[in-house]
Amino acid sequence: MSIRLVARLAIVGMLAVCATGCASWDRMSSRQKSMVVGAGAGGLIGAAVSGGGVLSTVGGAAIGGVLGDQVGKR
Repeated sequence: MSIRLVARLAIVGMLAVCATGCASWDRMSSRQKSMVVGAGAGGLIGAAVSGGGVLSTVGGAAIGGVLGDQVGKR
């Protein structure tokens, strides 16, 4: 794993944490929380798989958000 990949993953992770902190986490439903966590995890996985490619990161975040939303329905 290269230093550039680790740096990109760290940046994406920090952005995900900042976004969830600004989104009034306490007032969100469990379904919304699941969607946010899924999008963050999907973005991280997409970035890791593609070596930091933008399209894969955004695609992973979108897919993760949908999966998190579906899991949060229960």
